Amino acid sequence: MTAALAAGAALALAGCAASAAPDTAPSVAPTAEGPTIAAPATTSTPTSDEDVTPTCENIIPQATADDFTSLGWTYQSEPFRIGANALDEGIQCKWGDTKIASDRVQIFGWAPIDAADAAQAQKDLVAAGWKVEKADEGTYVTENPEWLGGRGVDGYGLTYLFGDGWVKLADTKQSLVLVESPT
Repeated sequence: MTAALAAGAALALAGCAASAAPDTAPSVAPTAEGPTIAAPATTSTPTSDEDVTPTCENIIPQATADDFTSLGWTYQSEPFRIGANALDEGIQCKWGDTKIASDRVQIFGWAPIDAADAAQAQKDLVAAGWKVEKADEGTYVTENPEWLGGRGVDGYGLTYLFGDGWVKLADTKQSLVLVESPT
């Protein structure tokens, strides 16, 4: 009896397979609508003469700010600093859970800077023991690895990236990819 059931089941499956393979490609009804797919967010530098004021929410991708918010994190903003010097048109942000005492935070900053001020800032940081690395995207100036006490990705702690007319800051070199010009 089991052989008969197995043969019947095989026959039924073969019939399904035959009917499941149509001779022509399936068509979609003209009234069918698929899901709306949003275009990916892009970052750009403002093209008008109007300057955009940097904020803790517009110097990082909106998705990252949303992720932080979903974790219950908020931000504290302060003037962008390079050593003791503040860049008035910039911002420095510390994202974290302010309801608890923790060192689990993310730091991001962005500011416009001219070439002379950038050169002086780099010189001052190096004189204070920071390390410099030149790259195609700009000049990295990072904390001395000896100061890190085991933290930081690949030996990088707080790191500035100086570019053409701007400077970025993040708590690690790797996190600099999240900092963008405000739009």
